[in-house]
Amino acid sequence: MLAELRVRDFAIIEALDLSFAPGLNVLTGETGAGKSIIVDCISLLLGDRADPSMVRAGASASLIEGFFDCSDSSPALRDQIEALLTEHGLENDAPGHLTLAREVRANGRSIARVNGRTVGQDVLRALGELLVDLHGQSEHLSLLRVREHVNLLDRYAGCWDLRQQMAAQVGALRAVRRQIETLQRNEREHARRVDMLKFQIEEIRAARLKAGEEEALLEEHARLANAETLAAYADEAYALLYESSRGSPAALDQLAQAMRAVAQLARFDKRFEAYHAALEEANAILSEVARTLRDYRDAIEFNPQRLQKVEERLELIKKLKRKYGETVEAVLAFAAQAEAELNQIEHSAEHLESLQQQEAALAEIVNTLAGALSEKRREAAHRLARDIEAELRDLRMSGARFEVCFTPQEPDMTGADHVEFMLAPNLGEGLKPLAKVASGGEAARLMLALKATLAHADSTPTLIFDEIDQGIGGRVGTVVGQKLWQLARTHQVLCITHLPQLASFGDAHYKVEKIQRDGRTMTVVRPLDRETRLEELAQMLGTSGEAGLRSAQQLLDEAETYKKQTS
Repeated sequence: MLAELRVRDFAIIEALDLSFAPGLNVLTGETGAGKSIIVDCISLLLGDRADPSMVRAGASASLIEGFFDCSDSSPALRDQIEALLTEHGLENDAPGHLTLAREVRANGRSIARVNGRTVGQDVLRALGELLVDLHGQSEHLSLLRVREHVNLLDRYAGCWDLRQQMAAQVGALRAVRRQIETLQRNEREHARRVDMLKFQIEEIRAARLKAGEEEALLEEHARLANAETLAAYADEAYALLYESSRGSPAALDQLAQAMRAVAQLARFDKRFEAYHAALEEANAILSEVARTLRDYRDAIEFNPQRLQKVEERLELIKKLKRKYGETVEAVLAFAAQAEAELNQIEHSAEHLESLQQQEAALAEIVNTLAGALSEKRREAAHRLARDIEAELRDLRMSGARFEVCFTPQEPDMTGADHVEFMLAPNLGEGLKPLAKVASGGEAARLMLALKATLAHADSTPTLIFDEIDQGIGGRVGTVVGQKLWQLARTHQVLCITHLPQLASFGDAHYKVEKIQRDGRTMTVVRPLDRETRLEELAQMLGTSGEAGLRSAQQLLDEAETYKKQTS
């Protein structure tokens, strides 16, 4: 519900802070006091187009803020609001609470905010449509949005669960049809793709690649390309360790002499026994190195033919890596993936046949659900028409005729019916879409009748009625008051009225008046207590003194009695 409204420098409003109550809120005041300006403020807050002329003379900008408490709203509505907030990154730290704001500057610029963050006007309007139905600005009135009619009828008919089943099956059917369309559309492309995949797979298979092969070939290539150099270094190292020449004994020979000398030292000084053992170990290691160098030197292959083959193999691997992956492993993975895709394409005919069978089965389910949904809707439509016409008779529109128009359509998420509410407001007139019904009090009463009948089906939490009493008298005003109060048991209702009979049913009463201050005119709104409310109702009745107060008291007593009897 709309919990608070804060307005600064809008038209002739200087500063206004209003707290609205749950239930029926009535606003009264003299003609021209500024009641419609409050409606304009709320309209702007809900996404209406801004106009710099709205800014109060002498001010740089107008500011309107609305604080909404959605904690008691239906789970479905809360989910819709939460989804919209999440989509635009507007989540609030206080779940269930929402702040809408609109700033209009004198230079023509307009800024919209949700939970303190700037948004586009379309986001504000989308949230506004979920939160408030404002009669007098048809773009906010859900009953005039034809796409909402099927939703309202389904909730009224109690077939929302069936509707959700329908949506799920239609979603599955559409997914299958998209797959079929893709397969059929890409048949020619698949033929080209098969040729390409077969070529790629065969090229990689023919190479007979092995994981780790490239590293081994690079090592072998290094040896083959540098065979002479490697042999020379191995021979030199072996000679220095093992082969003596005149005047240049080998390292192992010199080490043997050192070992003998240290062994003699150890006979007299035991400390050198450890060093002798270390020299023996060093001698064994150097002997092993010498043998390895000799074997390595003798095994070095001077083979230009093998070198050429290794280089050719490395070039092939390099070519495949350029085309299919950065490593041999990546190339092999590419081949596996290509084989999987080829297998899928080659079996696409079987897959297409399977999908077509699924399509036929799902289409049958959808048609069955659509038929059941249509039957329930048509049965409910007759009851709805009777209920709404009964409400209209109470509101002095006894000649009005209401009907739900069904037009067959291809089954979609909502079923196989295009649903639109139609009305003939006067006897002898033809049925017309609701959006084409004359505006003013007649349309307002129609909306009240629809809202009263669809109260449990309509999830919009706040309903605002302006000029609903236009063209009706006190007796009908009492009926309208009763219906608004009944409606306010499931919604928050704000009503601007000139009828005391209607105003007496308010759960909260606000007086709108125009005052002069510091040489300027401004609109103020104040909540009324019991005493001031009696005075306002007496003025609305056009009476004064004790007689007027007694008449006002009688109106309040009658309203209170009705409320107690129907609670």
